[in-house]
Amino acid sequence: MVAARESAAERRRRARRLLARLRAAYPDADCELGHRDPFQLLVATILSAQTTDRAVNKVTPALFRRFPTPRRLASARPEEIEPLIASIGLFRTKARAVVGTARALVERFGGKVPRDRKALESLPGVGRKTANVVLSTAFGEPALAVDTHVQRLARRLGLSRAREPRKIEEDLTALFPAESWGFASHALIWHGRRVCSARAPRCGSCVLADDCPSAGAAAEGRARPVRARSGGRRS
Repeated sequence: MVAARESAAERRRRARRLLARLRAAYPDADCELGHRDPFQLLVATILSAQTTDRAVNKVTPALFRRFPTPRRLASARPEEIEPLIASIGLFRTKARAVVGTARALVERFGGKVPRDRKALESLPGVGRKTANVVLSTAFGEPALAVDTHVQRLARRLGLSRAREPRKIEEDLTALFPAESWGFASHALIWHGRRVCSARAPRCGSCVLADDCPSAGAAAEGRARPVRARSGGRRS
């Protein structure tokens, strides 16, 4: 059981227990976007905004067969990309973004995907979450991507009380070891997709339930917040 009020040290210990259970449950947790190199991962992640990985994986094989490199994609017009990705949301905006990103890679980075956060976030359609996905998955850098699943689980598990992705990222990176940030993000996403869904969490079969303040209550839509003790760090 989780105490209604826990100190910062208690929360860190609980976070490590949760991480260990996630590692046991999902030892192979990784990015589920199909890709062969950093460029393909970058493009796929841009396309995945407000779209499921499954939907993206249906369109990227044809896209990458026709435009396998930054230089090939940079030479395309967005109108050529649109029919290839028309089944995903915001496809016109995303077509412009991936072409713009490819052109920026060619013009500013020698056709290579940079492994620097500031450089990545300077690319069209690339925000902090996409940069974190590329840094952690393609380059093995310590970075923790916060998507809707990570946001939901961080709050249900009492690891963050924030609603802004950047603050949730700060809370989680303060709790997990840096070398596990990438895995933690993927494992939370996997658990969110498979067990702790938004509308019907399966608390009865959840390996985290006895360390989760929302177990049972989440299924009824009434998660119980965990408050920091006086003098402790608030998340």
